[in-house]
Amino acid sequence: MDFAPSEQAREKAAAMRLFLDEHVLPAEPVFATQLDAQENRFAWTRTSVVADLQAEARRRGLWNLFLPVSADTEGVGGGLTNLQYAPIAEISGRSGNLGPAAMNCAAPDTGNMEVLHLFGTPAQKEQWLTPLLEARIRSGFAMTEPDVASSDATNIETSIVRDGDHYVINGRKWWTTGAVNPDCASFIVMGKTDPEASRHRQQSMVLVPRDTPGLEIVRPLHVFGYDDHEHGGHAEMRFTDVRVPVTNLIGEEGGGFAVAQARLGPGRIHHCMRSIGIAERAIELM
Repeated sequence: MDFAPSEQAREKAAAMRLFLDEHVLPAEPVFATQLDAQENRFAWTRTSVVADLQAEARRRGLWNLFLPVSADTEGVGGGLTNLQYAPIAEISGRSGNLGPAAMNCAAPDTGNMEVLHLFGTPAQKEQWLTPLLEARIRSGFAMTEPDVASSDATNIETSIVRDGDHYVINGRKWWTTGAVNPDCASFIVMGKTDPEASRHRQQSMVLVPRDTPGLEIVRPLHVFGYDDHEHGGHAEMRFTDVRVPVTNLIGEEGGGFAVAQARLGPGRIHHCMRSIGIAERAIELM
């Protein structure tokens, strides 16, 4: 199998490295200063440096590089395959705080955009995918739960019960990245619609707007002492009789586990390559 990068991938990687050296790395102390100037970091107020970097990335054609061009991403999709994007993720990972966010290639939005791109209805794409591709909003992915080993998604216990033309959601989630960001407008929530079905057909995914009654952000969480401000933090969430229209279902009932695997596959490559990038930078500093 040929893993050699294409000419397009080489050109984008070179452009990304130049952008990183000229703009992203010099912006790191500016970002830190803007965070330190905030009275309450947990208010998650916006920082201007990210918006400035995003404007420059768009000007350079370094935007949404993780997502191939298609009918619903034309003009905003990066046009690279997962293989082509991998070395660019490595470069952006050298600045884990700012590199991915500058290109609109930061989790959890990348995975959520992939889900909507692959499985969303035209209405869902218009309402949620387009503004995500344009970085007008952010999003969250609510799968992991505090009471079960969520590394196996078949263990999740959040219930999604159909009631007429609505789904009613009850359960607890945590480590929901992006949840505390004021720009986070919606969540993709994974729960069980049929506990009696076969093990991998019990789960479904639904879109839940942030302002839906019954959705509660319980508290922000730290990861090894870090609050991950640039990604909108991580939160514990509670869903109490949260009602959303059945049109908010992503894909089909019982298809949630398969959707999760489609989402997590590319995401693992993105994360691993970014980790390699920051590790390489650390070794160079040593």
